[in-house]
Amino acid sequence: MRTLVVVPTYNEAESIRPIIERIRRSVPDADLLIVDDGSPDGTGRIADQLAEGDERLTVLHRPRKAGLGGAYLEGFARAIEFGYDAVVEIDADGSHDPAELPAMLSLLTDRQADLVIGSRWVSGGAVENWPAARRAISRAGNRYARFMLRSSIHDLTAGFRAYRTSALRDLDRDVVSSQGYCFQVELAWRIEAIGGSVVEHPIIFVERTTGRSKMGPGIVAEALVRVTGWGVSSRFGRGPIRQAVS
Repeated sequence: MRTLVVVPTYNEAESIRPIIERIRRSVPDADLLIVDDGSPDGTGRIADQLAEGDERLTVLHRPRKAGLGGAYLEGFARAIEFGYDAVVEIDADGSHDPAELPAMLSLLTDRQADLVIGSRWVSGGAVENWPAARRAISRAGNRYARFMLRSSIHDLTAGFRAYRTSALRDLDRDVVSSQGYCFQVELAWRIEAIGGSVVEHPIIFVERTTGRSKMGPGIVAEALVRVTGWGVSSRFGRGPIRQAVS
């Protein structure tokens, strides 16, 4: 499948070179798009230097930090515009192992999936270097989202994914309402709700060893509020899913 790997960045100067090298080794035929949100640490400049020697690497510069969801939507739009068959989401910090990408992309074809999620919370999946409290919060959050959204997906918040671009083409990007990490929940839920095929592939998630995590209380609060609102609205036949399929 002709594939575009999208890597959003903000202050990832220490990790951007290693993750690009790892992606290159795992899927050498894929194209890469770095979406940098005006990183003050020079991440965008490093990406530009790497792109000079790699015709398959493109850098998209956004003037300021404008949200993970917006960065991925920019990448999805480019994948659709230029006729890619698949588009991948992967973090820049090295938490996601690019060596899983060949298996995930194969599932798009072998299982005719619309979305393959690198899942931490299915059999064979795991998390390394997380304290017990963070594990508990992640598990509880996913269980709550599954219940409220009536979803069968175990890891709705996962950020390591491969999409069939045809599934994204059927989604109206103007309806996607969340811009933070809650974007992951919303997009998986939308694809599942309109009858798309979602497959979870077990991965080992390794906590970053360089840089700073972008996760904070505000992100958790946004997800809780939005998931609750979507769940309640959908039970009354309102809300984003009704808009998405109408």
